[in-house]
Amino acid sequence: MTLLEVLQSSTDYFKKRKIDNPRLNAEHLLAHVLGRKRLELYLQFERDLAESELTPLRKLVRRRGEGEPLQHLLGTVEFCGHTFAIDKRAMIPRPETEELVELLKSRIENRESRIVDVGTGSGVIALTLAAEFPEVEIHAVDVSEEALQLARENAKRLGLSERVQFTKGNLLENLVERFDLIVANLPYISMQDRQSLSREVLRDPEVALFAGERGDELIRELIDQAPPRLRPGGLLALELGIDQSEPILDFLAQKKYKDIASKSDYSGTPRFVFARYG
Repeated sequence: MTLLEVLQSSTDYFKKRKIDNPRLNAEHLLAHVLGRKRLELYLQFERDLAESELTPLRKLVRRRGEGEPLQHLLGTVEFCGHTFAIDKRAMIPRPETEELVELLKSRIENRESRIVDVGTGSGVIALTLAAEFPEVEIHAVDVSEEALQLARENAKRLGLSERVQFTKGNLLENLVERFDLIVANLPYISMQDRQSLSREVLRDPEVALFAGERGDELIRELIDQAPPRLRPGGLLALELGIDQSEPILDFLAQKKYKDIASKSDYSGTPRFVFARYG
């Protein structure tokens, strides 16, 4: 079979399996197997594929058709211009979180700030900020030792092992420092919404997805914990789920935060909240 024929047959298979963006998925998997960039495939459509290339591709296509996330099959994910290792140990980073990082970049005025990323997962937020701000002191905390292991692997991959201090713990409980910025993309999905999630999302660790009956329980707990861990005027930055913005804004006001602001993501959904304390 030629490369183009394999692409077409894989795309048709993904369509039948109701995979979003079937052609793009097929291109990524084929490029991965061939060790090529995806766009290079367009220059080789007439090339015949050897059985040694088709065999691993068939396995990956079958696994993708069964709902295994593309990023897990590729073993990497792109985030803010960096390539991170990703697997079932941590949640796959979402595009909205890239937007959060971009919003933070303009809010980090002191280039010698101390920052903590709470619920770091694969480490994308902490490590992206470490790469962007060489003078900043960065901590990253997660309740999952498996996620922290993956984050450390990513730090080594990016040459940032000496730049981020990783700590196992529930939210801020095991930290004694005070911070200029506390950033968190915590689990925010209600257990009641489990049935509405895609097969791919359900491959993420449950501890990274679900927070309780409402979905915002961990976010509220962090808001409670943060004041003594923030330096005067320190910033708390949160990524939220759909329809959580207004209740969280009210809760921040009740807890005496100031300069409270909400920002929408590119789709227009109120997704990010920023607030200062002290």
